[in-house]
Amino acid sequence: LLMSESINESISVVLWNKAPYSFFWHGRKYRVSVVGMHHTIREGRRLFHIFSVSDGSNFFKLIFDTETLGWKLLETYGL
Repeated sequence: LLMSESINESISVVLWNKAPYSFFWHGRKYRVSVVGMHHTIREGRRLFHIFSVSDGSNFFKLIFDTETLGWKLLETYGL
């Protein structure tokens, strides 16, 4: 059973073909090996893209705010 942890911290993301390729969190680079689910949600006029990704051993939930163009790491699983 994977334990989840709520993070909600800003991160830097490198994109490839409109999907996360890697991201930097706490000075460490995480290479995305699998992009799982991708969906969008709308809060008022703000549109958010949510990605479930893995680096091969851990799982992460990332969110992209189309208004601010900022990324956040929402949750981790298995770290």
